[in-house]
Amino acid sequence: MLAGKQIVITGANGALGGAVVERALAHGASVIGVDVKFGSSSNKMHQLAVDLTDIEATQKTLGGIDRVDAVCNIAGGFSMGPQAHALDNEEWERLFAMNVTTMRNVNATLVPIMVKQKLGKIVNVGALAAREGQANMSAYCASKSTVMRLTESLSKELRPEGINVNAVLPSIIDTPTNRNDMPDANFNEWVAPADLAEVMLFLCSDAAGPIHGALLPVPGLS
Repeated sequence: MLAGKQIVITGANGALGGAVVERALAHGASVIGVDVKFGSSSNKMHQLAVDLTDIEATQKTLGGIDRVDAVCNIAGGFSMGPQAHALDNEEWERLFAMNVTTMRNVNATLVPIMVKQKLGKIVNVGALAAREGQANMSAYCASKSTVMRLTESLSKELRPEGINVNAVLPSIIDTPTNRNDMPDANFNEWVAPADLAEVMLFLCSDAAGPIHGALLPVPGLS
């Protein structure tokens, strides 16, 4: 499905990012994994360690990539918070930095490469919960909603350049962290990282050429 393609995957050292890396390699892609740090080196993917909230560092680290067939913007984070009226600036800025600034900096660096190529796929990660506001999740929902609106805007801007921009909207992802934080939940109702990875990689493939600006729900069994 992805033979001969070079895919940039941010958040590659995380649970979802690792699953996307594994499945991308299995589908024949070459992978450039990006994260703040990596626990160990890999002979299967090229690793780039950088703080994606820093635009200068991002451009310095990623700007020399020669070809980008697709980018999966997975770097991000989640946390519950206080009620919306009591939200402190630190929490708001932290979630926007993780979920919005990282994506914007990566796209600002890699989209010009795609425009020059006249091809490319961008897959962002929104959230099903962010389709509307949720109690005690205002900063998270606002940041992921921003990702979703930016996806739509980018799609309209880049479609004439031969570039597809879409986003997946997962429910709760079945990760060790989420299991630890919600031990009484029914894990079978969550979306498995490998399943979400397959959806994202389909959007990176040539078969997804006609799809532009989609916000694709991926709820698992929930």
